[in-house]
Parts: sequence; C-alpha cells; structure tokens
Amino acid sequence: MALYKIRQKNPLVHCITNYVVANFTANGLLAIGASPVMADEVEEVEEMVSIANAFLINIGTLNTRTLESMIKAGKKANELNIPVVLDPVGVGATSFRKQAVAKILEEVDIQLIRCNPGELAAIAGVSWQAKGVDSGEGEIDVQAAAKEVASKYNCMVIVTGPSDYLTDGESDHWISGGHVLMTQVTGTGCLLSAICAATLSLEGDPISNLKATLSDYKRVADGVSFQLLLGSFQENILNQLHLISRSVAKWTL
Repeated sequence: MALYKIRQKNPLVHCITNYVVANFTANGLLAIGASPVMADEVEEVEEMVSIANAFLINIGTLNTRTLESMIKAGKKANELNIPVVLDPVGVGATSFRKQAVAKILEEVDIQLIRCNPGELAAIAGVSWQAKGVDSGEGEIDVQAAAKEVASKYNCMVIVTGPSDYLTDGESDHWISGGHVLMTQVTGTGCLLSAICAATLSLEGDPISNLKATLSDYKRVADGVSFQLLLGSFQENILNQLHLISRSVAKWTL
C-alpha cells in the first residue's frame, strides 16, 4: 500500500506550488507521514532541493520569479537524481503558461506529469477550450495523447478523471473509483501530485508504486463519499489519508 510505505519512509517533499493550495498540500503530506517544505526563493531552492527526496513543480499561480526558481531547483534535482513531478495547472489558459511549461520541459528532466485531460491536450497540441485552470471542454484520446507526451519527454504521465490513466509511453494502466466531490474542492489534484512526488521516492518499480498511490487516493474519496457537506469534505480527505497511511487493513472511517 503506497501511502503506508510513504509513512514508513517519511520523505521530504520540496514543493514549489501555488498559494491557493499550499496549506492543504502541506497538511495532506503531513497526514501520510511525509515532510513538506514550500520554499520558492531563487536564492535557496538549490540548497533546499538538495536535501529533499522528491520535488514538485506546480504552476497554479505561476509568475516569472517562481518560474526561475522552478527551473533552477529542477536542474539541481536532476543533478542529484531526485525525482521531479510537474503539475501543469491550467497550462492551456494563457500563452505565458504554455511557454513556461514548454521551457520547464525543455530544461528540466521530468519523471512524471500529473494532469487533467485539458492540460494534457495543451501539452500535446490538441484543440481544447480551456476554462481558466479548470479542465474545460474538448475531445481527446487520453490514452494516445498521454503515450505520445510520455514518449516525447521520456517520462510517465498520469491523467486524472473518473478513471485515472497512467502510462510510461508503452504500458497502459487504468484506475477507477473516487467521488465527484473531489472535483469541487480546490487542491485535491494538486495534493495528489505532491503525493505522487513522495511516491517516486520509494524503492521499487515506479509504475507499480504510482498505481498503488492512485488506487489509495481513489479509496480516500470513496471513504468520505457519505459526507454530503462540501465544506467538510476537504477535512475528511485529510482524515482518510491519515487513516489509510497508518493501516494496511482499514480503509474507511
């Protein structure tokens, strides 16, 4: 069970993420026994990432200063063989975001891209109507596009939705489950990206570990699906993460 293994390892996850989700991401990582750090000052990111077990780049509230920090930290992580995860939040919404992600992918060796179908479409160059940082609307062959992106950038790709899809450019893995309220609470996808970064710090086959993480995260949503009040849903996500990571036997509150 991936969340249980993360708790046993207690990895330090360096996140250069967006200010909308920073608190929820940090609490989510703490709930599974990981250690979060949210340093984004360009003068310290190389030093900080050097002591981390994994590094997350999340462009949700991107600006020119943090873009420089992301690339600088990413290059340092590459030097030290520290896994790097890219969450290209709303990449199709503006030219600035598209150019920033292209620059990151060109200059940093990304191990995993975790995205939604709209973000995948933007990276793959497929026509799509973005809606801010939400997925938006369009049609895409998720499996074919994800494999193409994975092969182009020599990385793994996770596309989340009612069924999550994971590929390394060759293999196909679908993980079903979850709850629609996960899409109505900000930060749940961003937190998953951070947890995937923690997962890549584990020993063993990365694909198998990520499959287990995606399955665990679906169980998190399933475990709190009885809670109909949206304001309580986020709180119960943290509770469920904490429970699942502490036990390989119990899955629901």
